[in-house]
Amino acid sequence: MRVLLAALVATLAALAMASASAAQPREGFGDLAEELSPAVVNISAAQRMRSDDNLPTFPPGSPLERFNDLLGDNPRVASSLGSGFVIDASGLVVTNNHVIEEADEVEVVFTDGRTLPADIVGVDPATDLAVLRIREGNGDFPFVRFGDSDATRVGDWVIAIGNPFGLGGSLTAGVISARGREIGGRYDDYLQTDVAINRGNSGGPLFDMDGRVVGVNTAIFSPTGASVGISFSIPSNIAEPIVRQLAEFGETRRGWLGVNVQAVTADTAEALGLSSPRGAIVSRVDADGPAYAAGVERGDLILAFNGEAVPDDRRLPRMVADTPIGTRASLDVLRRGEPLTLEIEVARLDEPDAAPSRPAGTPDDAQAPSPSSRTLFGLTLAPITDALRRTHRLHPDARGLVVTAVEPGSDAAGKVRVGDVVEEIAWTIVDSVDEARQIARSAAGETGRPVLFSLNRQGQFVLQSLRP
Repeated sequence: MRVLLAALVATLAALAMASASAAQPREGFGDLAEELSPAVVNISAAQRMRSDDNLPTFPPGSPLERFNDLLGDNPRVASSLGSGFVIDASGLVVTNNHVIEEADEVEVVFTDGRTLPADIVGVDPATDLAVLRIREGNGDFPFVRFGDSDATRVGDWVIAIGNPFGLGGSLTAGVISARGREIGGRYDDYLQTDVAINRGNSGGPLFDMDGRVVGVNTAIFSPTGASVGISFSIPSNIAEPIVRQLAEFGETRRGWLGVNVQAVTADTAEALGLSSPRGAIVSRVDADGPAYAAGVERGDLILAFNGEAVPDDRRLPRMVADTPIGTRASLDVLRRGEPLTLEIEVARLDEPDAAPSRPAGTPDDAQAPSPSSRTLFGLTLAPITDALRRTHRLHPDARGLVVTAVEPGSDAAGKVRVGDVVEEIAWTIVDSVDEARQIARSAAGETGRPVLFSLNRQGQFVLQSLRP
C-alpha cells in the first residue's frame, strides 16, 4: 500500500511540474519573430547605367570592330539590397531613400519567397525615408504598425529584422543605448542602439517588445564597415508623419518660419538671465519669410512655439516642420531682456532647401593688429576702415568694431573669429573701442558675469557670451 501511495504521489508531482512548465512562457524572441517577419521585406533596387558616350568606337573593317558592342550603348545594371516593412494590407512599404535612390526598377521579396514589383510613391532625402507601393497582389499583405518612439527608454529591449548582406529574415536584438543623437541632418533625433545592423539592414524596422515599429534602421557608426554595436534608427514619431505625407501627396509638406537659429550655451543663458540653457537664438531672418512679416528680429530668443516650450535649437525646426501649413501660431520670445509674444503664420518649406553654410571666416593671420586697436575680453578690436573692410572682406552692412586677433586661451578663443565684427555689446551698439570697454565692464560687473556680444560674421548674425 505504501509503495502504491508513493508511486501515486510521484506521478502527481511529475504531472504538476509538467503543467507548470507548459504554462510558463518561452524565453527569447521566437513569438515576435513568427508574428512580425512576414511583414518585413527585402528590397532589391536596380539602376540601368549606359556606357559613357565619349568612349571611342572603331571603324568598320577594323580588327577591333567587334569591341564596339562592348563599348557601345549596351546598358549595365547596378543593384542594391536593403530592407523594408509593409504598413498596411494594400501593400504600402517603408524603406530608406538611399536604398532605392535613382532606381529604375524596385522589387520586394517576402519571407514566403514571393517577389513582387513595386512603384516609388515618394521620397524624402532630408530624413532618408521612402514609400513604395506593391504593384501586384491580392491586397491582403501582412503588415506591422508604428509605435510611440517617445515612450522608449534607454535600456529598453528592441529587435531588428532585415536583410544584412542579402541574408533576408535575419533577426538581431539589443537595447536602446541613447536617444536624441545627431549625425549631421536637419531633423536628426536618432535612437542609438547596440543592435547588430549591417549593410542591407537599411530601411528595416526596429521593433519594441509589443511588436510595434519604433524606428527605421538607417545608419551605423563603424571604422570597419560592419557592426560594432553603434547603430542609428529614425524614431517612429518622426517617420510616421513623413510616411503619411509621402503616401498621400507623394512629397513632404513641412512648415517654415524663415529663420536660422543657434544654440543657447550655459554662459549665454546666464547672460540672458535664464536659470538653464533653453530656447533658440535667431541668427538670421529671411526677408521673404513669415518670421520677418511677424516682426521677428535677429537676436530674439525663441522660448516657445505655439504654446510648446522650445528646449533647444535642434527641436525648433522639427516643431515647425510638423505644423500644418497655414497655421496661425504664437511665438514667445525674449528680446533684449523683454518678453513678448508674436503671431506668425506657418508657411510651406520650399524643398529641397539646403540650409546656407556658415562662412569660413578670415584666416587668423590675415592682418596684424593696427596701432589704434585695443584688447577686450581676449579680442583685439579696431574701428572699421576701408583697408580693414577689404582685408577681411567684411559684409557691406557690417558696422562696429572688427576683430583683428583672438588671444589663445581666452574665453573668446573658439567662439569669435578674426574678421568678425562686434556690432553690439550687451544689446548696446558700439562705435569705438573705449565705448566697448565701458559697456562690457559695466555688464560684467564685479563678479565677472558673461557678457553678450552680437557679431556680424560675413552677413550672418552670431550671438556669443564672453567672460572677462
